[in-house]
Amino acid sequence: MTKTLTSPAVRSPVAETRLGGLGLFTVLLGAALPLIDFFIVNVALPTIGKDLHAGEAVLELVVAGYGVSYAVLLVLGGRLGDLFGRREFFLGGMAAFGLTSLACGLAPNAWTLVAARVAQGAASAAMLPQVLATIQAATSGQRRAKAMGLYGATAGLSMVAGQILGGVLVAADIAGTGWRSVFLVNVPVVVVGLVLAARAVPETRSQHPEPVDGPGTVLLAVALLTLLAPLTEGRAAGWPLWTWLSLAAFPFTAWAFYAVERRADRHGRTPLVPPSLFSLVSLRRGLVMIVPFSIGFSGFMFVIAVALQRGAGLGPVPAGLALTPMALAFFAVSLCGPRLVDRFGTRVVTAGGLIQAVGVTLLALAAWRSWPHLGVLELLPGAAVAGAGQALQLPIVLRLILSEVPPARAGLGSGVMVTTQQSALALGVATLGSLFLALVPGMGMRDALVTTLLVQLAGVALTLGLSLRLPRTIR
Repeated sequence: MTKTLTSPAVRSPVAETRLGGLGLFTVLLGAALPLIDFFIVNVALPTIGKDLHAGEAVLELVVAGYGVSYAVLLVLGGRLGDLFGRREFFLGGMAAFGLTSLACGLAPNAWTLVAARVAQGAASAAMLPQVLATIQAATSGQRRAKAMGLYGATAGLSMVAGQILGGVLVAADIAGTGWRSVFLVNVPVVVVGLVLAARAVPETRSQHPEPVDGPGTVLLAVALLTLLAPLTEGRAAGWPLWTWLSLAAFPFTAWAFYAVERRADRHGRTPLVPPSLFSLVSLRRGLVMIVPFSIGFSGFMFVIAVALQRGAGLGPVPAGLALTPMALAFFAVSLCGPRLVDRFGTRVVTAGGLIQAVGVTLLALAAWRSWPHLGVLELLPGAAVAGAGQALQLPIVLRLILSEVPPARAGLGSGVMVTTQQSALALGVATLGSLFLALVPGMGMRDALVTTLLVQLAGVALTLGLSLRLPRTIR
């Protein structure tokens, strides 16, 4: 009897799919790569433009092509992982990410780089949803809470670190590669990640796999494209007619997507994004809050990169290193998040919003008083305080959004969440970035920067209000 109980043949499915420490590290590495690459090009764009003789509109596509294809395909990536196996899709997505990064680094001209970036975004969409889905399916209890906290910390830190790393790599000019190193550096990291994933990431999939919703997939892609493509490319292209027509079409495509999904749900079919998913209060309210937060986050990162390089005259390294206090504060404070939530609940998110508001105010004051002599020392107080406030919001809200999603729908839930976040990140560059660049000719760089930071402060006030509607506890 004792021998039977200890036999490997009767090990439970939970034990077999348990995500260990090395596996968690590996999937978090997979989560970091796409986010780093969304921001890593911000400080490299001027160098790319000079080397490839690319105009501003084409350079915008280097950023937008990645972001749009990434956002459009995320939900599909999550659904396919649920259906065919999350480990397999994680491995395939990571391998494709490495190959497309190599293509970006070797691109002979600007349009080849744009095409490679679009493909890189698609690879990211196959890889990233599997990270959260694997955490949801292969962990439980306090271990899941800790893993989700580390995921949130990784996400926030990656967005800041990407910009810092981009500046360092461009300036280092490793083996004469210049800006190409910001993409080529991914290749050895991916090789290591693939070896670790093959050994340490367990295979999970939905016990009741749901087929892909073809009409819903197409309509979601069209809806996101009609919104994101004109907003990300419109300003640089001079707002041609197609941008206005596309924006006018967005409400109709979004309504068509919702109508098709609701009809599929009513008729017992499986929609791409089941409307019933939004009956989860934690998911619905968390998604609403993540939109203004992400818009402000990415908009700030883009604007500060442009202001420090074009306005303050800093090189890529000083411009990137100016955000180091934000990254360090975010990392340190995010580690305390799980314990604070256990004690105070989601009111920690509200406190984080207040702290972030103080940090953005300090950044605006630093820009007003010290311009054009902005650097690490001048930005340090505001950047550190803002980073600490963000660390008390992002990891906790990401954990809250998925807290009630059943493991069988982990890929779908993570796909919806990351799509919302990624779309908002793209909107942040399009909205706050466009506002800043539009204000510069009339107001000057300093006043345009201060005004944009004050607009971001209004966004922080909105997230504060939304945080009060979050469930008080996380399951």
